[in-house]
Amino acid sequence: MKKSALTRSISFNDFKKEILNDYKTILISRETSLLGRKEVLSGKAKFGIFGDGKEVPQIAMAKVFEKGDFRSGYYRDQTFMFAINELNVKQFFSGLYANTNLIEEPMSGGRQMGSHFSSVFLNDDGSFKDLTNQYNISSDISPTSGQMPRLLGLAMASKLYREGNFNSENFSNNGNEIVWGTIGNASTSEGLFFEVVNAVGVHQVPAVICIWDDEYGISVDNSYQTTKSSISEILKGYQRNNKEKGFEILSVNGWDYPNLISTFEFASSVARKEHVPVIIHVKELTQPIGHSTSGSHERYKSQDRLDWEKKYDCNTKMKEWILENGLSNIKELDKLEIECKDFVKKQKRNAWDSFQKVMINERDSLMSVLKTIISNEKSNEIINITNSLLRLREISRRDIISVSRKILRSNLQLNSFSDLSKWISEYKSNVQPFYSSFLYNEYSDNFKNVMEIKPSYDNSSSLVDGRIILKNNFDALLTKNKNIVIFGEDSGKIGDVNQGLEGLQIKHGKTRVDDRGIREASIVGEGIGLAMRGFKPIAEIQYLDYLMFALQTLSDDLATLYYRTVGKQKAPLIIRTRGHRLEGMWHAGSPMGMILNSLKGLLVLTPRNMVQASGMYNTLINCSDPALIIEPLNAYRLKEKEPKNLGEFNIPLGKVEFISKGNDITVISYGSTLKLIEKTIPELKKHNIEIELIDLQTLIPFDINNDILISVKKTNKLLIVDEDYPGGASSFILKKIIEDQDAFKYLDSKPITLTAKEHRPPYGSDGDYFSKPSIDDIFEECYKIMNEYDPKRFPKKY
Repeated sequence: MKKSALTRSISFNDFKKEILNDYKTILISRETSLLGRKEVLSGKAKFGIFGDGKEVPQIAMAKVFEKGDFRSGYYRDQTFMFAINELNVKQFFSGLYANTNLIEEPMSGGRQMGSHFSSVFLNDDGSFKDLTNQYNISSDISPTSGQMPRLLGLAMASKLYREGNFNSENFSNNGNEIVWGTIGNASTSEGLFFEVVNAVGVHQVPAVICIWDDEYGISVDNSYQTTKSSISEILKGYQRNNKEKGFEILSVNGWDYPNLISTFEFASSVARKEHVPVIIHVKELTQPIGHSTSGSHERYKSQDRLDWEKKYDCNTKMKEWILENGLSNIKELDKLEIECKDFVKKQKRNAWDSFQKVMINERDSLMSVLKTIISNEKSNEIINITNSLLRLREISRRDIISVSRKILRSNLQLNSFSDLSKWISEYKSNVQPFYSSFLYNEYSDNFKNVMEIKPSYDNSSSLVDGRIILKNNFDALLTKNKNIVIFGEDSGKIGDVNQGLEGLQIKHGKTRVDDRGIREASIVGEGIGLAMRGFKPIAEIQYLDYLMFALQTLSDDLATLYYRTVGKQKAPLIIRTRGHRLEGMWHAGSPMGMILNSLKGLLVLTPRNMVQASGMYNTLINCSDPALIIEPLNAYRLKEKEPKNLGEFNIPLGKVEFISKGNDITVISYGSTLKLIEKTIPELKKHNIEIELIDLQTLIPFDINNDILISVKKTNKLLIVDEDYPGGASSFILKKIIEDQDAFKYLDSKPITLTAKEHRPPYGSDGDYFSKPSIDDIFEECYKIMNEYDPKRFPKKY
């Protein structure tokens, strides 16, 4: 275990050197905050949020943070990042300027605002690096407390690697890794915080949760945030004792350097050796320059509070401690402060110059094209627009491309503009990936490269309940891949509420298949963290209707991970749930529009039966794409033929399936509704209507081969049947077909969407009938389409 100069035997000179180096780090960090604020207020950067007032406790945390450890924190931790040498000052300022060069700005390539930290988990081919031999910073997100669910999973990985029989190479050294969480005092008011703290305590995972308490959440003080105005006070019930497991809960003042060191060393020892979670409440911290650049804290703090903050500034108190203990003198420290200020100024200037050099080169590339146009056209308007770009002291890509497009539209008839049009096209093509790449997995281990293997049958293949196929397929996967873990509410002992995992906990053990409490956000967060550390987790949300408890974690954390790290981190988590029609408001939901619009970055898979579902799980296990798979809730007891190659066959994602052939109407649907449409086909044939029924199978990805277009070209008519609300998934599907596949010009009649009503489905069979598309509704919509097309053959009835 790492120890500081305060707790190991070293010479006085080495002791003094380490202390002064710590002091230098906090000076550099503070000056970075001060200059960063000025850069924002001067207009060079858009927004700034900094770690001022939190410097000293982060030095203490850095001293016990070891190779292999993980951090799941937030945007106040710049001092920590400097202390472990995972970020330098130039890179910090490059983040403020939104530099898209990943060497200049390794946190997010300019995609996140400054102070959102991360490190590189992946090799250039998308495979995991050796995470045991580096400091691991899981990518930050702005929604405060959003880092907590992920923390649970990162820590759970250490527990499983220590207790289970998993392949830990490159991921763990016998589970010795601690996960360090950081969170502000105000954010502990969030439900995610309490949910995850409870889960961490239940599972006894090696997490150290550090609460930086400056007694405010922007302008709102602790009396509004927390009962008794103290988070450690109200968490006392979690304190472990001789009879019951729990947390070790510690409190320490954030300006007390030696006690911070000893507190963090004790916390590290307890968590690392005993796998006992720890909460460190770091109190009496300050905000010397306020919450962020959005305002001044002088607006809402009393003069007494401001005076107190000045006196108890952790940097000031450390300086006093150094002087009191004879480790330096005023002259040396003043000199060090000047050196640190000069250093930060130089790094800030270097960051700006590097950023602007790229912009100037790109501007000059445009100017070489514009010079020819100006020479040929002699247009004052073009000259003025060009000069407006040349006059800019601070250049952005928006300025460059906007000027070029403005000039292009000034006179679209000029022949000399063809070179400008070409330049704009090439520039956009080159630049757009800086802002739009890696929404999904772009490495070779993405779903597109998983070979299709069809389910195989023979004469002995029997008809069984759909749940049996799922169960046997999961059994095959668990047997084949030792790093698959499945967990969720009722997933373990009883094998899930529909028995799709029946008996698998007994066969494979509790570390592989297990129960979780009713805490959806934590279940998803656990899956994210496990997936980031080499596991193949399948996290179960019991019903689709309850996905909303975890929606923020799915949307803000999992769905954005590839994107916000520009492909430098991944969490190939599979979310298993069940949905669509069954019974009642809370067990028959199909909020697909909500899912499609909030979970860009995840694959969304909608199998119509359990053979399909099994094949999709098999595909996902063989790629690194995070995904949500929605099993049809009413199909677990329906009979299906069981394939012989369970765990082996792969359903290609993004490929539609033609269920029936026909020449009259292209009918599109997915999931449970397909069975109703299939039942409608014989009756439609009696009326001389032959539909071409297509199962989308997956909504994201969507028909990557444009097979639907081929059908529409043939039928010239389109019906989309969907049990989501109007304007939900049906609108998404319609946009994909009409606009993206350009099917509009092949239609002889307007495309129709048949959806559920706008309210949730009432309980009972009647509630289902009058709320969601029925066989009767489907027949009548098909007939009305044919009536409009050929009223003589299909006289009006409806």
